[in-house]
Amino acid sequence: MAQDNSDERRYEDALDTAEQLLGFRLERFLGRGQGEPENSGDFKRLATIHTFGDSWPRTQHLDTRTRALVSVTIAASLGILEPLRGQLRIALNSGVTPEEIVEAFIHIEAYAGAARAFDSYAIAQQVFAERAHEAGGDSR
Repeated sequence: MAQDNSDERRYEDALDTAEQLLGFRLERFLGRGQGEPENSGDFKRLATIHTFGDSWPRTQHLDTRTRALVSVTIAASLGILEPLRGQLRIALNSGVTPEEIVEAFIHIEAYAGAARAFDSYAIAQQVFAERAHEAGGDSR
């Protein structure tokens, strides 16, 4: 996929936005893995630009904090657990409180079901524990 300077700038801006939201750089996840075809980089670049360059910065009508809580709800409802971990980190980094996340899970349970909510909430428990450990607090 040919890159011009504006495409490269958009990609760099998207990576910077991802770092601001997640608290770490994404590059370690974006390299070509063993057995992946050469165009796998195109997929990862386009997905990164669309997600962190086009969607997350749209704060005129939906602020980052709200967008983060919506993203947690979507990932939990779909049961995509590893992306949920990242969405929880983004939410907490964007000012969503653990209590608000628990309330979202109460609502997820009502609409997506107890089994899906409990599976997903296990990831939230892990992220809460990680945050408590990072802050030097009790992780129970």
